[in-house]
Amino acid sequence: MNDILQQLITFDQSLLLQLNGSESFFWDRVMMVITSTAVSVPMFVVLLYVLVRNSSPKFFWATLLSIVLTIVVCDQVASGICKPLFLRFRPTQDPSLMYLVDVVDGYRGGRYGFISSHASNTFGLCIFLSLLFRHRGLSIMLFVWASLSTYSRIYLGVHYPGDILFGCLVGCLSGYLFHRLLLWAGNRMRCVRGGTSSLCTSTGYLVSDVNLIILTLLLTYAIIPIWAVV
Repeated sequence: MNDILQQLITFDQSLLLQLNGSESFFWDRVMMVITSTAVSVPMFVVLLYVLVRNSSPKFFWATLLSIVLTIVVCDQVASGICKPLFLRFRPTQDPSLMYLVDVVDGYRGGRYGFISSHASNTFGLCIFLSLLFRHRGLSIMLFVWASLSTYSRIYLGVHYPGDILFGCLVGCLSGYLFHRLLLWAGNRMRCVRGGTSSLCTSTGYLVSDVNLIILTLLLTYAIIPIWAVV
C-alpha cells in the first residue's frame, strides 16, 4: 500500500513539473489575473441581477444562502479540515521540490495545499449554478471558468494536480448537495422555479438573462489579456 501511495505521489510531482509555469512573461501575468478573486466579480454582480430578476423574494434568499453555504463549506473542508489534517506541503513550500518549481512574482501561497480551496470553491459553484439554471451554454462556460481558475494554481506552482483533483471532487459533491437542499427548501416554501415557455430554461430562468451571465464571462476572459499587460 505504501509503495502504491509513493508511486502516486511521485507521479503527481512529475505531472506538476510538466504543467507548471512557462518561459512567457505574458502567460505569467495572465495566470496571476485568472487566479485572483477580482476576475470573478463581474460574473457575481450579473448573477445577483439575474437571480433577483427571476426569483420570488423567498426563493432569491434561499438561493443566495445556498450559494454562500456551498462556498463556505467547500472552503472550510479544504482549509479548515483537509490542510491541517494531511499537512501536505504545497509544491512551492516542499523542501524536496520548491527550487524546481517555477514561481511568479515570488508568490508561494500558504504552507500546505491538500486540498485546493480554489478547486473546491469554483467547482462547487460551477455544479450548483449548472443545476440551478439547466442551460447547456452556461454550464460549458462555468466549466471553462472553473477549469482555468484551477489550472492557474498548477501553473503558479502552488498546488499539485492531486490537490486540484480532490478539491474538484469535494466541490462537485458540495454543489450537488446544496442544490438538492435548495430544492427541498423550495418545495417547503412552495416557491420552486419552473417554466414551460420557450423563452425560459426548464427551471424557469429567462434565457436572455442567462445569456447575460455567459456574455459577462466571455467579455471577462476577452479582457484578461489586456488586464494582464496594463
